[in-house]
Amino acid sequence: MRPRKTENQNLPPRMYRRTRQRKYGKVWVAYYYRDAQGKDIPLGSDLDQARIKWAQLEAKEKPLDLLTMKGIFDRYTRDIIPKKAPRTQRDNLAELKKLRELFDDAPIDSITPATIAGYRDARTAKVRANREIATLSHVFNMAREWGLTTKENPCQGVRKNREKPRDYYANDAVWTAVYNKAPQELKDAMDLAYLTGQRPADVLMMRKDDVEGGYLMVQQNKTGKRLRIRVNSDGEVNSLGKLLGQIAERNSKLVTSYLIVSKTGRRMTATMLRKRWDEARESARTAAILDKDSVLADKIAAFQFRDIRPKAASEIKDIGEASLLLGHTEGDITQRVYRRIGATANPSK
Repeated sequence: MRPRKTENQNLPPRMYRRTRQRKYGKVWVAYYYRDAQGKDIPLGSDLDQARIKWAQLEAKEKPLDLLTMKGIFDRYTRDIIPKKAPRTQRDNLAELKKLRELFDDAPIDSITPATIAGYRDARTAKVRANREIATLSHVFNMAREWGLTTKENPCQGVRKNREKPRDYYANDAVWTAVYNKAPQELKDAMDLAYLTGQRPADVLMMRKDDVEGGYLMVQQNKTGKRLRIRVNSDGEVNSLGKLLGQIAERNSKLVTSYLIVSKTGRRMTATMLRKRWDEARESARTAAILDKDSVLADKIAAFQFRDIRPKAASEIKDIGEASLLLGHTEGDITQRVYRRIGATANPSK
């Protein structure tokens, strides 16, 4: 028998790979099964799907690596995760690392809702367990699409751990204490985060050319939602417009298109922001301790940059306006998670 070509040596018997150079350099790939009569049967362009069809034609069990979660996790990592936002990619990889410890060697059809519930109960990090199960649920949904299982998703209907939303509110005393210790680029980031109500990652990506037609154009990295935030109100420049003007003036001698930059014009990264934040917060906390105000010092220590977004949401009187600024489709999320001060009431007399 003629030996198989090198490109086919990693394939099952009778399976062949064909490639063709397309225009513009893209390579077309397809798999075929050659039966006893020498007829080639198309198996498609997806290797895993082709191997399943090969097993059916050979009347054999599916390849072992497609029956266990390891192979499915590998394919999810290869084909699905790279299509997600960078932060989601990092989170998913961390979640899969934890899931692999228990599920890597498990046959996909052996996993039941009871298995998932047991995993949930055994995890000490209850919130992380919820995120891991959510990712596992998506893995199962993709496995069903890929034809690797016909079973129902075992994650469906499994109760999640109860989560309590963060309820920290940075009052004016805490804000002022940290703000006064911040370098100018951190002050700009704080002001921009507060006035726009956007997440830290979105604030760091804002550019001067995002200001267009009287609006600051924002596309949220997490949700992909687009917003237009006014920089003029009633025909006059509003507080956001004034801030953008001040930042533009400070950055006028720097070669940069970004709004939040270092003194040398380098775009502020999340790591750079975190370093400046930690230093300013610790300096403010130390000052409060020296003033013998331990309560304020503890509040300062708990203040995180991400608390600026709910501070903005809490201080907008109209819940609808707050929800619109944050980019929420439902006001309930704004009320339940981001509004961190109570209702306004009058005294009894």
